[in-house]
Amino acid sequence: MIYELSTNAAVPPSSEAIPMFTGLIQTTGTLSALSETEVQVICDDAKLIRDLELGDSVAVDGVCLTVMRCLSNGFVAAVSPETLDRTALGRRNADLPVNLEASLRVGSKLGGHFVTGHVDGAGYLESAVPTETSWEMRFSVGDRRVARYIVPKGSIAVNGISLTVADCDATGSWFTVAVIPLTYTETNLQHLQPGDRVNLEGDILGKYVEKFLRLGAPETSPQTTQPEAPPDRLTPAFLAEHGYL
Repeated sequence: MIYELSTNAAVPPSSEAIPMFTGLIQTTGTLSALSETEVQVICDDAKLIRDLELGDSVAVDGVCLTVMRCLSNGFVAAVSPETLDRTALGRRNADLPVNLEASLRVGSKLGGHFVTGHVDGAGYLESAVPTETSWEMRFSVGDRRVARYIVPKGSIAVNGISLTVADCDATGSWFTVAVIPLTYTETNLQHLQPGDRVNLEGDILGKYVEKFLRLGAPETSPQTTQPEAPPDRLTPAFLAEHGYL
């Protein structure tokens, strides 16, 4: 069963807060479309629901959504055209549960990596093979907005789950992860079938490094047409010297 959400209607402005997540899933729930711009999430985790307030952020399969209405067993959130276009929420198997994580609070443990909930794009499960100690899962990535940030031993969020890339090709068009049994059984990874679409978010640190490198070229001062080189120019050689490459 597949449901689709239209992207034609306007949505309310989002909160000015900048939530962060860890990629450690707290529970799973069910997602259903209420209208073109609203979705409803139902879950059995009483603590997560009890702590939610209007305006809070929750990562739903790795997508940061804002709570518009609190329910006794879940919440209602708004979805924008960009969210539906960039993620798998707009077209997914409605029978699959969604991974849920409330936003990081001051003093909370950070056991995964910093996840913003701003999904870069989608990928697809190719295979899931059980081994003696884990599940080896391979995903394909057809979106360069995601592939550029996939590196061996780097972090990636798959449906909001913080995972480490075990292997990938040079362009990031595919990657593998080793998923421990606890993560596999406590998230919706166990329900995925080959061909299922997943949300992917690259490591935010890689995005900043990329921008610094791109802006590392000499700049022109407003008072002169002569380029001025930054005093501490960030280069690939500098990163390699300090263990980042």
